[in-house]
Amino acid sequence: MAHLDEHGQPVGDVVEGWSARAWPVPVVLEGRYVVLEPLALHHAPALHRSLCDPGSHALWTYRPTEPPADVAATEAFVADVLAPATVEAWAVVPRGGEAAGLTSFMRIDPATGQVEVAGVLYARHLQRTPATTEATHLLMRWAFDVLGYRRFEWKCDSLNEPSRRAAARLGFTHEGRFRNHMITKGRNRDTDWFSVTDAEWPAVRAAHERWLDPANFDDEGHQRTPLRVQT
Repeated sequence: MAHLDEHGQPVGDVVEGWSARAWPVPVVLEGRYVVLEPLALHHAPALHRSLCDPGSHALWTYRPTEPPADVAATEAFVADVLAPATVEAWAVVPRGGEAAGLTSFMRIDPATGQVEVAGVLYARHLQRTPATTEATHLLMRWAFDVLGYRRFEWKCDSLNEPSRRAAARLGFTHEGRFRNHMITKGRNRDTDWFSVTDAEWPAVRAAHERWLDPANFDDEGHQRTPLRVQT
């Protein structure tokens, strides 16, 4: 049932007790399969090994820059990621391994409780493993359950089909396509927008936790049941 204001116009629900949330300054987030460490320059050598060899150049297709040529260039890349005061970033470190990916928060708005996971980049050997699902799950759990945010966003190039599939698999709702949104490497980019809200999060969290349970994987690490989210 619509709410009407004093002018007889429909308005949204009152958000009871709302106040601005804390800024998501990076902290170490630990899971079963992965640890998210606040990104730092000391991660650069491992990130260069994991993400910048000739066989990994295709990982950078939808990113605004090409892969760094050497460790020094990777250090400069990390410094550039860390430079904006509006971005917070983590190195993705699989248990028992070294940094093999990046993830970050952008479009952070504590006043309205929304944040975007962005700049996600995983090494080939990390893809399609529990570690990548858990990496995003840890960020969502921190944003919703600890910081009290209301909206968690995912955006990607509309032609980046693996990213689109990942968003759907993780329980994000497709909200639409922003046409002519960016120019990346001299090419047009249409951007697809996805989100999970705080009302949807309990069902999404439960589905993630069921899938990430060690009992869901056989002795060779293959999933027994795919990740399905019903909100």
